[in-house]
Amino acid sequence: MDVLRALHHDRAPGDPLVLPGPWDAASARVFEEAGFPALATPSAGVAASLGYEDGRTPAEEMFAAVTRIVRAVSVPVSADIEGGYGIAPKELVERLLETGAVGCNLEDSATVPRTPGSGAALRDPRLHAGWLAEVRAAAGDRIVLNARIDTFLRGVRDPVAETVERARLYRAAGADCVYPIGAPAEALPRLRAAIEGPVNVGAPPGGPSPREWGELGATRITFGPGLQRRATDALRRIAADLR
Repeated sequence: MDVLRALHHDRAPGDPLVLPGPWDAASARVFEEAGFPALATPSAGVAASLGYEDGRTPAEEMFAAVTRIVRAVSVPVSADIEGGYGIAPKELVERLLETGAVGCNLEDSATVPRTPGSGAALRDPRLHAGWLAEVRAAAGDRIVLNARIDTFLRGVRDPVAETVERARLYRAAGADCVYPIGAPAEALPRLRAAIEGPVNVGAPPGGPSPREWGELGATRITFGPGLQRRATDALRRIAADLR
């Protein structure tokens, strides 16, 4: 945990913390062998490896998958545990620590749609901040908490302003890092100027390089399920050649 937390600080512009997202033990070993100092599991990538749609993985299977990944490597692992699966903060922290992970990603999309067919909705920011504070209280200093902010995914009117408001609340609640998922490159300098502390950016294929994201203000780079999907595409090509 101390190693993972330290990796988030004192980073030079253009040198963000790059955390590949392993979806199983084999991919985790590949990333460790390549020299990455820590890893961050993607819930969608793990879901795909287990045969589930994104957001449909049962909690026990997600925690079991994270356990296998942690067991396979010697570097720190942060786990994407989505919205917490409806588990009370104390139990959530206990189950996460049992996997061996020393960090987690928690999102602020509601797990239950506001109305039938409306899709996921953003949680009330103050209520979510209160929940994050309970997670932090249960975890103490044992977990590096990355608070995902879903404003850019949910079509809010002013996502930059809403992101900044949520980031400040979540940081005050004890989040070590905030993650405005889906934030475009042009929005990052404004976010960086208004948010204190580390900022996580998801790097989509074909976008800026990790170095370029760092120069724009990102502290930490993750890839969601992007690496798992690229590996799957490569496997499709191998399969086609075999046919």
